[in-house]
Amino acid sequence: MAPALLWLTGLMVVPCSLILALAFFRRGIYGGIEYSFTLENFGLVVDPLYAGIFLHSARIAGTATLLAVVVGYAGAYAIAALPRRWQTVTLFFAVLPFWSNYLVRTYAWIVLLNREGLIAHALQWLGYRGEAPPMLYTEGAVVVGLLYNYLPFVILACYAPLSRLSPELNEASRDLGGSAWTTFRRITLPLTLPGIAAGAVFVFVLSIGNFVTPALLGGGRFQMIGNVVYAQFLTANDWPFGAALSMVLIAIMMALLLLQAAASDRVAGRGPVREADHA
Repeated sequence: MAPALLWLTGLMVVPCSLILALAFFRRGIYGGIEYSFTLENFGLVVDPLYAGIFLHSARIAGTATLLAVVVGYAGAYAIAALPRRWQTVTLFFAVLPFWSNYLVRTYAWIVLLNREGLIAHALQWLGYRGEAPPMLYTEGAVVVGLLYNYLPFVILACYAPLSRLSPELNEASRDLGGSAWTTFRRITLPLTLPGIAAGAVFVFVLSIGNFVTPALLGGGRFQMIGNVVYAQFLTANDWPFGAALSMVLIAIMMALLLLQAAASDRVAGRGPVREADHA
């Protein structure tokens, strides 16, 4: 494990530690860093202005996560129901967008959503003669962009437990008089909750800190916390405050990951009875 640990230490632990240290210093009068200890940066984080941006970012990320879980679980369920020879092919197409650059995929949505884009022309071709509703540079466009870019994470996370489910469970449920909905609600869904939780955490964590999608599809009309961090480091030249925002964001992400791991362990503990429990 030494190479992997050295890699993580050098490229994640050390940089994050440096960012954490910057959060306890002051911004210089003309930018830069004044190395005097302070907690003011963390006090600014809870200012109503920045707290509101955090909540707004969480709402957008939560909406994208909810849609991704619904669509991704349905897609993973459909893939798991296919014959084995077709599952690999469909999974390949599900992750195919990852083969292109994130910026390219986001710019593609600008082509689709602008007033002269493909969707507007499709509406006219279908007979719609009014002015196309605004789709680009809206909150909905940002949610769609996040959903599209992170949906494969949910599909893969949900497909893994679905593909491992034994068909005998469904057969036993039907033999005992259970309907398809009852089988799904009381057997399939509880046994695949760890995959759903993992996919949801992936999407939420990546979405709440995203700054590319809001900048391109939101047109700068509203900010998410990732845009504020970006601006503090590269525009306002206030590295200590940007570091404080970054560390709060990382703390939120770590808390979510720990909750997801704890929930998965709890669900696993309620799984099939082990042989030791029969003794």
